[in-house]
Amino acid sequence: MKILALSDWFPYPPDNGARIRIHNLLRQLAQWHEIVLLSFTREPPSVQDMDAVQAYCREVRTVPFRHYHPHRLKAVLGLFQPRPRSVIDTYSPEMEKLVRKKQGEESFDAVVAFAIGPSGGIASYVQEMRGMPRVVEDLELTIIKDRIDIQPHWYQQLRLRLTWWKLRNYTTRLLRDIDGYTVASVKERDLLLSILPNCQLQAVIPNGVDLALYNGDFGPTEPDSLVFPGALTYEANLGAIKLFLAKVFPIVKTRCPGVKLYITGRTDGVRLQDLPSHNGVVLTGYLDDIRPRVSCSSVCVVPMTVGGGTRLKVLEAMALGTPVVSTNKGAEGLEVAAEQNILIADEPTEFANAILRLLDDPALRAKLAANGQKLVHEQYGWERIGEDLDRFLHQVLSEHQLQGAA
Repeated sequence: MKILALSDWFPYPPDNGARIRIHNLLRQLAQWHEIVLLSFTREPPSVQDMDAVQAYCREVRTVPFRHYHPHRLKAVLGLFQPRPRSVIDTYSPEMEKLVRKKQGEESFDAVVAFAIGPSGGIASYVQEMRGMPRVVEDLELTIIKDRIDIQPHWYQQLRLRLTWWKLRNYTTRLLRDIDGYTVASVKERDLLLSILPNCQLQAVIPNGVDLALYNGDFGPTEPDSLVFPGALTYEANLGAIKLFLAKVFPIVKTRCPGVKLYITGRTDGVRLQDLPSHNGVVLTGYLDDIRPRVSCSSVCVVPMTVGGGTRLKVLEAMALGTPVVSTNKGAEGLEVAAEQNILIADEPTEFANAILRLLDDPALRAKLAANGQKLVHEQYGWERIGEDLDRFLHQVLSEHQLQGAA
């Protein structure tokens, strides 16, 4: 097929969850199809980054992303409109013009919008496109839905309920205008089906791991070391680590005073002074290669309380043979088995005790490591996931052709 791909994120370098997913799925699809990519960019891509994407896309065009500012006039006026304010404020006439221009220049067999995020703003550019199958890849709404019930103040709950109402209505209209969509987890699919049941084709396409990148030896394990691989610029990560440092880490330190916690990823603009302070906490900042830090840690901790999709941080740790302790939310959407390839705990004391079990028990660490690697290799390689997405696109195309013939 000849595919027009639209993306909220420029897919290279693959250094966050969105980029990793888009980069790997496009790379897999490029084995069988010709791809033209129109992408937003948060910063101008380097020559090397552009070359890396052009290695699997026939053509790549970019538009600067318009960041959401809630106090901008357009966003303020969005309070009185039914669409989410983020969709209104970040809408780009430049991207709309580029999409229309490209559609006028050549014909495509399908358009795929990589719409990662709660608003899925890039999907709005395909709503008016006609004559070809339109697929939205990785719709994600649960992060907003889940946050409503954990808000401590009524006015915060009210604000989020309004956001959810707008997002639900926007998504309903979007789903009626497209031919198919994918999600990263069964829970995400069930939420969307509750909004608009049996409307069009859908598929669960989970996150994955580039298995070839995780077979190396990255050095010996550092005793009594924990790692949380996640940028604190992402609100769900920041909330998780605040809770962990306030309620879990002190229990672990009481029984294991020498324990270290490495928090990886960007912290730009984050008020680090608001984090509970402890000796042994190391903020590594952005790492060009996160694999050595995760591989050499005794335990990977995933204390997430909100969010959707499936956790790349869990899959990557498992692929590296690092045992994982996670909340149910952190492991959501993954075919994991507690006590076999992961430890699951939601309460702070239980979470701390699970970490201490692993630090004290080399045999348990080895068991979880081996079983975790086996799971990832059997179910979460990007090659297999790419084949699933390819089959789904062919299914959407066939259905579209049948409807056209009718």
